[in-house]
Amino acid sequence: MPSLFTTDVDTLAADALALLKQLIATPSFSRDENHTADRLETFLRERDVPTQRLKNNVWAVNRQFDPAKPTLLLNSHHDTVKPNTSWTLDPFSPLEQDGKLFGLGSNDAGGCLVSLIAAFLHFYDRTDLAYNILLIASAEEEISGRDGLELVLPHVPTIDFAIVGEPTEMQLAIAEKGLLVLDCTAHGISGHAARDEGDNAIYHALQDIDWLRTYQFPRVSPTLGPIKMSVTIIQAGTQHNVVPDACTFTVDVRVTEQYTLEEVIAIIRTNIRSDVQPRSIRLTPSSIPVEHPIVQAGLALGRHTYGSPTTSDQAVLSCPSLKCGPGHSGRSHSANEFLYLRELGEGVRGYIQMLEQVV
Repeated sequence: MPSLFTTDVDTLAADALALLKQLIATPSFSRDENHTADRLETFLRERDVPTQRLKNNVWAVNRQFDPAKPTLLLNSHHDTVKPNTSWTLDPFSPLEQDGKLFGLGSNDAGGCLVSLIAAFLHFYDRTDLAYNILLIASAEEEISGRDGLELVLPHVPTIDFAIVGEPTEMQLAIAEKGLLVLDCTAHGISGHAARDEGDNAIYHALQDIDWLRTYQFPRVSPTLGPIKMSVTIIQAGTQHNVVPDACTFTVDVRVTEQYTLEEVIAIIRTNIRSDVQPRSIRLTPSSIPVEHPIVQAGLALGRHTYGSPTTSDQAVLSCPSLKCGPGHSGRSHSANEFLYLRELGEGVRGYIQMLEQVV
């Protein structure tokens, strides 16, 4: 296997930094990522890498792609959330200062994306690979949209395992919770608040919410811990003197691999009186065995494994997947978001070192 030359990594990291600055300077809110998709296509084609595109998703495969070989996916997203009102810097002006690169999407997940692209380019021309390498820069990750990675999967080769780039400080997230969003409605009977009339739907909702607050699912994940349920929105009533006949509330449920989404919905429906309607059952829990070669490669480099409570594009993959990337999750969606410049180099080098042991 060819050695990993420092000059190669340095050049790739420098190109990755230049690309990241271009992406920061190009607004790419979810569902409006067409301009960053253009930039990504241009960057790859300038390096003689043919690309394919579906809406705002861009992908490519290694030059020596062989249908008889298994396929590894390298994936991260190029959409961002909108900057919050606490920003004091221009979110679209990449700024290097004090060893940091400031800008919207620098940490989530631009640093991961450009580092994965650099790793893809490192292996692109290799003729001795045991795996094909598929690179997908996906859209709509921040809103779990249907026109992101999920849209592309039917159009690409079958994926045997994946690395999903999200800021983990290059530690190994070997499991990720799935997500259920439930819209619930408690029913009552309207009446005048001054008289003993009606059946207050808010009181029924409160009983159900108390159950949701205190219930503990019996099966606990050794990696992800317990399922977590949080009531996050509640709405009822039209005016102060009318007993409400309906109360709606929304529940955020973070599901572990111990239960299917359907099982969780059934348990909740059995125990509360309110109507329960899931918004989707697409965002499933994901994991990869600690014995998998890519995990073992990361452990050999001194990294540790953990379970991630947040969702990513892993949720729409059916293959084993590892979440790993430069940056810190706590900086995501924050004002004056930044990535340490050293983290970018660590990301490029780390991905290549891991993949050298596997592909």
